[in-house]
Amino acid sequence: MTPIAISEPGKPQLAADQIDYVDLYRRWEAGNWSAMDLDFTQDKVDWNETFDEFMRKAARWNYSLFFFGEDEVADQLSPFIDAAPLEEQKYFLTTQQVDEARHAIFFSRFFNEVIGVNGGSYAETLQSVDQDLTYGIKKVFQSLGRVTDELRAGDHSKAKLAQAVALYHFIVEGTLAQTGQHFIADYLNKMDVLPGFRSGMENVEKDEQRHIAFGVKLLADLNRQDPEVKPAVREIFGEVMPHTVGVFRPPNDDERYVEVFGETLINVATTGQRQLDMRLAAAGFESTGPDGVLPFLDPEVSHETRAERAFVMQRAGFFSGGTEHVKNDPLALEYFFDLIENSVRADHPLKKPTTIQWDFSDAEPWHLRIDNGSSKAAKGLVSGADVTFKTDLRTWVGLTMGEDKIGKAILSRKLKPSGKLRTLVALPRVFEG
Repeated sequence: MTPIAISEPGKPQLAADQIDYVDLYRRWEAGNWSAMDLDFTQDKVDWNETFDEFMRKAARWNYSLFFFGEDEVADQLSPFIDAAPLEEQKYFLTTQQVDEARHAIFFSRFFNEVIGVNGGSYAETLQSVDQDLTYGIKKVFQSLGRVTDELRAGDHSKAKLAQAVALYHFIVEGTLAQTGQHFIADYLNKMDVLPGFRSGMENVEKDEQRHIAFGVKLLADLNRQDPEVKPAVREIFGEVMPHTVGVFRPPNDDERYVEVFGETLINVATTGQRQLDMRLAAAGFESTGPDGVLPFLDPEVSHETRAERAFVMQRAGFFSGGTEHVKNDPLALEYFFDLIENSVRADHPLKKPTTIQWDFSDAEPWHLRIDNGSSKAAKGLVSGADVTFKTDLRTWVGLTMGEDKIGKAILSRKLKPSGKLRTLVALPRVFEG
């Protein structure tokens, strides 16, 4: 059968052009499996006799994130079906919703029958994972809920659907979930434990591979059809990606939650970033740089270094929510201003060289010089700045992360802007996000 919605004549071929919506549906029929038929008999033995107490605690934390995520995405898919332009896309999305419900049931069975939650219903079992949810995963799914609510309310534009697909299929499934699946599969196979759970996870991973392939195909098609898609995707990535750093953040930053299974947080995060870049390229998107969906990341910096920097900032409280946790860490502040430097839009409205000064009450001052298509952030106070922000570090991080509102910060005197009014008015159009 001829693939559906392949690239137009004269357009560059993408990896996404090799994906066929009808073939994805065929693969779903061929790969059906039953969450109710998995045998957890040996899993109970392995959980109690092979895993020690800390391993059980660490595994439960990780599996709780998955259980919560599977339930959330099952609930969020209906608006995607309504917004999809083609019947072939709608049919496949229907199969995906079935998959996500099956994944949630699979985790619910494991939590009840192996971990011993003994929930009386799916909802009660799901409530048992609340204690293990990270701030990052809550923020990511809050954004997914907002975007899908906009689809549900009738915004079926290609740009809005593209935002939903970028968040769901690329970030939630393609970066967070599949990275976690690889981590779990690796240590379960090496330890040769939990055969029922391992079999279920293998099936989940196969399902997710189909879902991700569909998302790559759909986003590529939408991007070719509407010039508003790319800026919409950049917007949602700018909103959500900072929160992804905190999704897999262990309790009390105790890295033993990952290391107990023979892995490191840096390696897990590096794998996720590589997968994301690969899928963006397959859909025809650049990842970093001025034309990328993540322009605030330096394309010359390796995936591993990106991950290391992100964790430095995370441990300093920059991505953790609640600005009371922000610490004056000079290295984290340096990486923070690297992001600000790279966030200057190529099409910013500033007509002449401009200097922005941050005069922090609780940290070293920094400034940003924007001049003729380039920008450079550096420590220190400079004379003659066009705009100065007097504030504390916690307030500025909260504003940058979207936790606080500028108007409220000004009224409360936590933020005192001064300088050229025209430049102040133009600043929202200077930075990405």
